[in-house]
Formats: sequence, structure tokens, C-alpha cells
Amino acid sequence: MKVGIIGGSGLDDPDILKNSIKKEVDTPYGKPTSPLTIGTINGIDVVLIGRHGSEHTVTPTNVNYRANIHALKDAGCTHILATTAVGSLRKDIDRGDLVILDQFIDFTRRRSLSFHETFEPHAPVHTPMAEPFSSSLRDTLIKQAETLKLKHHKQGTVITIEGPRFSTKAESKMFRAWGADVINMSIAPEAILANEANIPYAAVAMSTDFDCLFDDVEPVTWDDILKVFKQNVTKVTDLLISTISNLKENGPEN
Repeated sequence: MKVGIIGGSGLDDPDILKNSIKKEVDTPYGKPTSPLTIGTINGIDVVLIGRHGSEHTVTPTNVNYRANIHALKDAGCTHILATTAVGSLRKDIDRGDLVILDQFIDFTRRRSLSFHETFEPHAPVHTPMAEPFSSSLRDTLIKQAETLKLKHHKQGTVITIEGPRFSTKAESKMFRAWGADVINMSIAPEAILANEANIPYAAVAMSTDFDCLFDDVEPVTWDDILKVFKQNVTKVTDLLISTISNLKENGPEN
């Protein structure tokens, strides 16, 4: 077993790995957005990619999602755990809460959504996406969040927007009306590509703000997000370490 971690904004600390090394790799889709950091967590092989680059220089639209997933597959990863910062579209999902995502809505416009640019003759490939997140990985995340007594939500629908701008109030209200619970700029097409690559994938989201949905809450700013990061980042790293350690015992496959 080898676990890939895709670290989102502020959630890609390579220090959680022991005996780590950096490795530059290439793929048929170009280079991933950061070198691979290869190491271990409690004896389990782990490969970490910083989604937005080592210094957070890559915008959400320009993340090379295909190269990132392909690089993890080439590295032999059997599971992928992703982290992401999200804005909340529900008052009961507070700042600092964790959400174990179970559905996404793709509202992006400018991204490569598939590894398949052409099909073999008479052999189209249409990947099922009804349940895009691994149920067994999600169960393990939930159980470990309960063990660690972290405030979390066992399910949630994320809508992924193009970014890098935040939403208008009209958009935010529309997204909630569509059934979205949280909003971010990165889960699509990442989850799509992981499914195409046949790698079980799950994501833990940290709520950092309330977007701009509620009139009695100030609209989100980047400074606000960074403040919540610093206060809550250890929750995510603790959950990742605990979850990966538990995978060794239970070994979920889908």
C-alpha cells in the first residue's frame, strides 16, 4: 500500500513525512505542480504533492491536475487523500469545521476534465461518477475524526468554481440553492481524474469562511482564510496521520 496526499492551500506540509526526499518527475501531461515528496507515516509509504506548487504560485485554473494524478499513479499510489480549504454555504458548518466530502458539482470552465482526448475505435470510455469519493476511505476518515474528537460533518457537497476570484452574492445563493454545502476551487477535475485512473480518492475539507452568502457575516478575504488556517491546520494533519495509520490495519480498497 502507498498513499498519495494532495495538499491544498496551507495544507501541504512535507514535515508530516519521515525520512522524506524530493523527486522531480515528468508525465505525458507535463510536470506535476510540485516535486514529489516521498517518505513514510508510521511505516506506511506516502507520496505528497502540493497542489498549488511549493510556494503556492499556481492558480486553481492552472494546476496541472492530470499530471498530478498521473504522477501519483506512476509512483504506485493505491489510495489518494486530498485536503482542501472551503467556504461554507451553511451556517451549521462553522469556521474550522472539517467536512468529509461525498459529492461534488463541477462549475469550472477552463480545465482539462479527462485523460481521454480521443477514444480507441468503437471503445469509448465513460467513467461512472455517481459516487466520486471512496466510501471506505471516507469511513476511515470519519472514524478517525470521531476518535480524535474533531468537529466534523460526515458528508457534504462541494461546488468547485474556476477562481481565483471569490463568488458574488448572487452566485453564492445560487450554489446553495443547487444543494452545495461548501465551495472551493480545486476538487474538480481532481476527483474526476482519480476515478478515471481507478485510484480510490477521498477529500477532507476545512471550512475557513462563509463565502459571501450571509448578510450578517463579512464577505470572505484571503487574510481571514489564512487566520483560520493557522488556528486549525493541525486538525487536518492529525486526521491524515491517524487515517493513514489506520489504513495499514484495515486496508480499504474502494
